[in-house]
Formats: sequence, C-alpha cells, structure tokens
Amino acid sequence: MDIINIFQQASEMNATDIFMIAGKPITVKVFNKLVTIGEERLLPDMTYQMIKQTYELGKRDFSILEKHGDDDFSFSIHGLSRFRISTYKQRGSYAAVIRVISFDLPIPKEIGISDEIIHLVDIKKGLILVTGPAGSGKSTTQACMIDHINKTQSKHIITLEDPIEYLHSHNQSIVSQREISLDSESYVSALRAALRQAPDVILLGEMRDFETINIALTAAETGHNVISTLHTLGAASTIDRIIDVFPANQQHQIAIQLSMTLETVISQQLVPTIDGKLIPAFEIMVVTPAIRNMIRDNKIHQIDGVIASNADSRMISMDNSLLRLYNENVITRETALLFSTNPELMERKLKIK
Repeated sequence: MDIINIFQQASEMNATDIFMIAGKPITVKVFNKLVTIGEERLLPDMTYQMIKQTYELGKRDFSILEKHGDDDFSFSIHGLSRFRISTYKQRGSYAAVIRVISFDLPIPKEIGISDEIIHLVDIKKGLILVTGPAGSGKSTTQACMIDHINKTQSKHIITLEDPIEYLHSHNQSIVSQREISLDSESYVSALRAALRQAPDVILLGEMRDFETINIALTAAETGHNVISTLHTLGAASTIDRIIDVFPANQQHQIAIQLSMTLETVISQQLVPTIDGKLIPAFEIMVVTPAIRNMIRDNKIHQIDGVIASNADSRMISMDNSLLRLYNENVITRETALLFSTNPELMERKLKIK
C-alpha cells in the first residue's frame, strides 16, 4: 500500500489524524469522527512496511523506533501537507498516529479564535500560557499568535518545538524555529541557548519539568515575551500545577516569581458544533493586580470566581464561553453541559434561558 496515496486521501478528506494500527483498516479522524479508508484490515507486516516508508520520506533513522519503542518527528511533502508522526510499538507490532498539518497558517477568525485572543500577545514581556487537554488546538492558537507578531512587529522570535508543526516565514520579524532532538538535544539546553540569541519572543512547546519552568520564568522576568503550554484546563489548576512541580521549600518563592511574570492564561477545549464540526471554547484569565496578590498569597482557589464575575471584557470563564456558543446556536444544550466545568450551575443558566 502506497503511503503517499494514503496521505493524499487524508488531505482531500480534511482529516486531522491518520491511524495505522494492526487489526484495523487505515483510519482517519475527520471532525472528531473516525472514518476508515478501505475495508482491508492491516496486518503487522503491512504496518511495518508503511511505517518504514514514512521514515524514508522523513529521512529519519528507523533504528530509533526499534531501539526505544516510540518516536516523534515531522516532515513535509511538497504540494501536499506537513505531517507530524508519532510511532510506537504495541502488542509486538509497529503503529503510527500521524497529524496532518496544512502548509497555510490558519486564519484565526475562520477557526473560532477572536482578535481579542490574538492581541493578548501584544505585551513587552511576561509569560503567556495556552493550556488544555491533548488535541484541543493549543499548537494552532500559538501558531496564530506567532503569525500575528511576525506580521505586525519587528522582533526576533525563537520557537522551540518537539516536533515543529507550522512553518513560519520571515515577515516583519525574524523567526528561528528549532526542533528538539534534531536541532538541540533538549528543551532545557535549547532554552538556555535561546537566552543568548537576542530573542524578543520565545515559544516554548511545552513546560515539561521544574528546570524548564524555572528557566522560562527567568526569561519572562528578564524582559522576554514567553509563550508556552501545559496540559491543564483552567487558570487556577495551571497555576497550581506550575507551583507543585517544585520542591516544597521552593514553592513560595516560585509563587512570588509567577505572580510577577504571568500575564495571561488561555485554556481551551474543542467542542462539537451543531453542524458536525469542531470549534474552540476558551477560558481567558488576564492577570490583574488582585490576581497577582492571590497567586503570591496562596489564594489560588479564589481565581475561578474572579474570572467568572470580572467586568473586564477580555476575561471569560469556560462555562460562560460555552453559554455564549449555545446562545449563538453554535452548540447544543447537551454539548454545553458535557464540556462545562460546573454542570449543575450550567444547567441552571440554561434553564434561565
């Protein structure tokens, strides 16, 4: 089976992911639904050959997968698309999940990202976090933010990604894109090096451990605009996660540092629309002096209430975002309840309507 043909079919179907797993026909995800390509179940030898072809296309050493049992990389096919590959062994056979990424950067409004969210990156320095579960569109939101800076500001932007998804051409800004394991051995070493490369904006693909978080906070504190992600949902849980990564004797100092450097937390999840597509719902927290005090004084549990009741038009809670989508007839009542953070309160709000 020709791997290029599979990639072409997936792109034509507007698929976001391709699954190659033994015992199941080749499957793609289209608007969050799994659709099979053909009816032939894949045998272990077939998945092995297709994944080997993928490595050849990406000019990647197949022995990495054989040695470690899993691997991640990305590559482009001219005239078709970019592909982010995650390969792994399962039950003695090889498998792959492949993310399909368009060459063209998305237009924010067309995918449900408002100008207000994009303009949150218009700061001189500080930490901006885009959070949410895996597959919630965090990388796409970040790519739109970087594209906005690139088109409107004269900056040196350094992105540290694992692997690189969207490609950015130089525009008003200079964009240096570094792929972890290919261009640098780790996030920590790449981030340390970035601080010596005259950056104005640093996109850090993921804050994985306390060492990475510590350097990111220092970078934000010393005059850089740092954009990064965490797999958390909600500003309060994001702040708790960052502080809890550190040893107990350092947590108070980190809370103080975070209170001074954090500027915005954007939490998002993709929800199904009435017409069968997906759209992001956002919680947005813009750090105010009151919230800085809450972070410093370990009153993080009060933040959710501040977001829900704040008159600042830039802030919105996840439930109010879902309620807005429901009121605009974009999502169903059931979807609003399913994705809400407080279903009981959401049900009461829906009844009022």
